[in-house]
Amino acid sequence: MHAHTPLRLVVGCGYLGERVARRWIDAGSRVVGITRRATRAAELHSLGIEPAIIDVTAADPGWSALFKEIGRPTTVFWSVGFDRAAGTTHRDVHVAGLGKLLDALAVAGSAEPTPRIIFSSSTGVWGDEGGGVVDETTPPNPSRDAGRVLVAAESLLAAHSLGPGTALRFAGLYGPDRLPRLDDLRAGRPIAADPDSWLNLVHIDDAAAVVCAVADAALPQPLYVVSDGTPVRRRDWYGRLAALSGSPEPRWDPSAPRTRGADKRVDPSRLFADFPRTLLHPDSLTALAHLVGGP
Repeated sequence: MHAHTPLRLVVGCGYLGERVARRWIDAGSRVVGITRRATRAAELHSLGIEPAIIDVTAADPGWSALFKEIGRPTTVFWSVGFDRAAGTTHRDVHVAGLGKLLDALAVAGSAEPTPRIIFSSSTGVWGDEGGGVVDETTPPNPSRDAGRVLVAAESLLAAHSLGPGTALRFAGLYGPDRLPRLDDLRAGRPIAADPDSWLNLVHIDDAAAVVCAVADAALPQPLYVVSDGTPVRRRDWYGRLAALSGSPEPRWDPSAPRTRGADKRVDPSRLFADFPRTLLHPDSLTALAHLVGGP
């Protein structure tokens, strides 16, 4: 590797993190991927991603030892998923865990340029907005603990000595092997939502491209909402998905608690202004046909 080769750290190489890591490798970067499991580490190694086994919720995750070994990364993408079986809380992961990483980064190679830190957040920081439009200027209004924790983590990064970094509030991610509620549709289970409420989505490949663009930007803003900019009615999305997958027509239970998403329209105008590029998948209903197979 040349001395100027970017060193990128991906903390949580899951559905999004792995795709970001692979893009960076293809562009000539050195990429270290963080995972908790040895089996996943072997998979990352096979993809050309240097694996490091670290539990971000541990009392001493081992960040200092890692940075002594690899040096201080030029880019950090925090994309840690939440494992309900791990016996930890959202706060353990995204607030305490992120804080330990940032503190270790601040000490490691302090004479080097400040790393670009990108935090994967969610439009779940807003609850039910009654179908209204939300953007970066809309005050967060989380209805679930996960959303409250993400707001706290964003604030932690913004206030840290290595901050403000950039928080990306992703709409619902979809793509190959991830189509929301497909199993429920196939099983005929009712969807706990108002069919006329809005759904905000972004294709996984477009989401990964945004992360890479923010990483390389000269002066990205500290907050972006990330969606395809084309909200769809849940009735249309799930109806189309059911038809394409040969599932029964969607059944609805609008009286059930809205545990995810609720009703809002995400406006990514700031993102599109700062990164004027054409999305590969600007319309999720059109993209569905390529993911499921048209009739």
